[in-house]
Amino acid sequence: MNNKTVITIKKEEITPLPKELFEGKIVIVQNDTDAQNAIRILEQNKIVGFDTETKPSFKKGKSNQVSLIQLATDDICFLFRINIMGFTDTIKNFLNNSSVIKVGLSIHDDFSMLHKVGNFEPDQFVDLQKYVKRFNIQDISLQKVYAILFGKKISKSQRLSNWEAETLSERQLKYAATDAWACIRIYKALSSGNYRFTVEPRIIEN
Repeated sequence: MNNKTVITIKKEEITPLPKELFEGKIVIVQNDTDAQNAIRILEQNKIVGFDTETKPSFKKGKSNQVSLIQLATDDICFLFRINIMGFTDTIKNFLNNSSVIKVGLSIHDDFSMLHKVGNFEPDQFVDLQKYVKRFNIQDISLQKVYAILFGKKISKSQRLSNWEAETLSERQLKYAATDAWACIRIYKALSSGNYRFTVEPRIIEN
């Protein structure tokens, strides 16, 4: 049996790490006019981070529709409140835009949820769960991959909060923006080769 060298991190190794938060500008988008302005800014970038949030359902067999789409650059994150403004053509056209790379994690789950509220043809998306494997990173959660690369912890405490609330809390805004921004940061570090793992490689049986 062959052995394989992989990069992985345990939960208990993440717990004591300092927390990471997006410190850039957060812009809430609730109508298509503001969406058009946001997209004009996003289109000036070659790469953006992507994520979605959905209000959790605690009833068996019931699921809610996507509440929020996050699109982030290095220093600004736009939060599109889909539950208020709808999944507009402005947003769909950007997700279809082949000139901008959109980086997310487990993006097929996001696509599946978005297709329930409207048809679109996603183009130029990178799924970090697949991409990180090129670098022998075994873990596929955002929290673990980020910790491996940057030695900091992304909190998941707001994941099951109410994303359809009339007003999103500051903690929700920070959480949502951090997730999308973390995706672009991971991709840029790995694709540029400008990174150093914060954990030692481990040998596992292949």
